[in-house]
Amino acid sequence: MIHPIQQPPTVARSDVARQPILRKQPSPWLSAWRSLLRARWPLLALLSLSALVVVALLSPQLAPADPNRQHLIQRLQPPLSVNEASGGVYWLGSDGLGRDVLSRLIYGSRVSLAVGVAAVLIGGLFGVFLGVTAGYAGGRLDDLIMRMADVQLAFPFILLAIMVLVVLGAGLLNLVIVLAIGQWVTYARIARGETISQKRKDYIESARAIGVGSSRIVGRAILPNILAPLIVIASFNVAGVILSEASLSFLGLGVPPEVPTWGGMLAESRDQLLGGYWWLAVFPGVAIMLTVLSLNMLGDWLRDFLDPRLRNR
Repeated sequence: MIHPIQQPPTVARSDVARQPILRKQPSPWLSAWRSLLRARWPLLALLSLSALVVVALLSPQLAPADPNRQHLIQRLQPPLSVNEASGGVYWLGSDGLGRDVLSRLIYGSRVSLAVGVAAVLIGGLFGVFLGVTAGYAGGRLDDLIMRMADVQLAFPFILLAIMVLVVLGAGLLNLVIVLAIGQWVTYARIARGETISQKRKDYIESARAIGVGSSRIVGRAILPNILAPLIVIASFNVAGVILSEASLSFLGLGVPPEVPTWGGMLAESRDQLLGGYWWLAVFPGVAIMLTVLSLNMLGDWLRDFLDPRLRNR
């Protein structure tokens, strides 16, 4: 008996229309860029910080004069005054020693950014290492690390910084070390809490059951899942470290006096404010304010972008 050739079943157009269409997911960088374009203010903050980084990197080429060159006869000149010694212009005025404020402001951006990024990077890495170790190991090691963190939190940071800098002496490296010491506790506590939360999940238990080592579990499974809140905290802490550097420089415990910093410029202006020389404090103060504001706005956007609930809202 010859069987007729069976025809494939026809699919109605309505059924085809109801079938889900698989779309290629955009890359995380493309999603971040689109989110920045929609946010606008964080995009403006990113452009401002990018311009600041360019100024810091190209400060020898952009500065109109040597930041330490003194012209005592041209001291305390207001903005847009003519520099009779060199024939140039004091675009932002001169300080009490006749040094160009704009040049010192440009060179000061290098110290502020370098100190902020270096201190957060060193303190963050150290704190994340201790926090992940405490959360994953538990027991007495967890208690020891957390008690160390509690002791440091109970001690005022500004007094700790003054004590260390008085013993070690003022200097850029010592300043970075002191500021990094003040940052590790925050990262350690957050990393510990997130590690404990991840350690209790099923995929970690499954990895242990098949014989995956602890170092691989931490490096491949736990760390990628706890980075989002740590990145957000780091963006905020850079702004806080810049303010701390300015405070210590204002107290005379920052970098050496010959190195221009925004905090040092504010410290040098305090004796001239009563004389009406407003530009000595306004311009470095505005530079610190804009940098910290841009970092905080970028941190807000990072928090919203990395949190799926806030991003969808």
